Amino acid sequence: MIHPTAQIDPSARIGANVTIGAYTIVGADVSIGDGTIVGPHVVIEGPTRIGRDNRISQFASIGGPPQDKKFSGERTELEIGDRNLIREFVTINRGTGEGGSLTRVGNDNWLLAYVHIAHDCIVGNNVVFSNYSALAGHAEIGDWTILSGYSGVHQFCKVGAHAFIGMGCLVGSDVPPFVMMANEARGRPRGINSEGLKRRGFDAARIGAIKRAYRTLFMAGLPLAEAREQLGAQAQESEDVREMLAFLDRSERSLAR
Repeated sequence: MIHPTAQIDPSARIGANVTIGAYTIVGADVSIGDGTIVGPHVVIEGPTRIGRDNRISQFASIGGPPQDKKFSGERTELEIGDRNLIREFVTINRGTGEGGSLTRVGNDNWLLAYVHIAHDCIVGNNVVFSNYSALAGHAEIGDWTILSGYSGVHQFCKVGAHAFIGMGCLVGSDVPPFVMMANEARGRPRGINSEGLKRRGFDAARIGAIKRAYRTLFMAGLPLAEAREQLGAQAQESEDVREMLAFLDRSERSLAR
């Protein structure tokens, strides 16, 4: 299951039924879970923990040091969950000491060709990164988010669950859950991701509540404080609106609005 040309550090921990392709390098302090398939010409540097049943394609670079001038060689880590698809030329960097020392990617994500995930990013589950999409350092991406091709998220920005980032969209502010962003020099909200929500089993009542919350937050022309007050009333009958309010409470940057 391990090609004879692969270079595996003696300290690396390789699970059962792991496949490692030709000329791949697995460095010190790397753990690869059961059933994971690593293609040829992949570089995995540690400290990195990779879960089970992942598929990593050729020329991916996993666990490299952060691209941050403040990084001085301190111990930092990368953690990747289970059942992720990581395609060609994807780069995922470890964290920095000042940023929490950890980059984390959850479960069941698709990272298509040339995706970049920078240091200290936190990625949830079931996220799709289309070709050439990228995260700057310290970004947070919620579950079920889709990032279209050539899109980018600025450092420290948060994108809520079930959001949709359009092709070429540059996100420079926090994006609440369920919101669609389209490209106009800088990304701007353009409704909710209703089609994605339908595919994930959201019924008409749930989607209707999210739409009302969106109109309150983005279309009513209200100051943010007043919009939040109205969302608080709507949240009494909608868990999804409560999730939007919780996101606003955690937001540390300006809101995409």
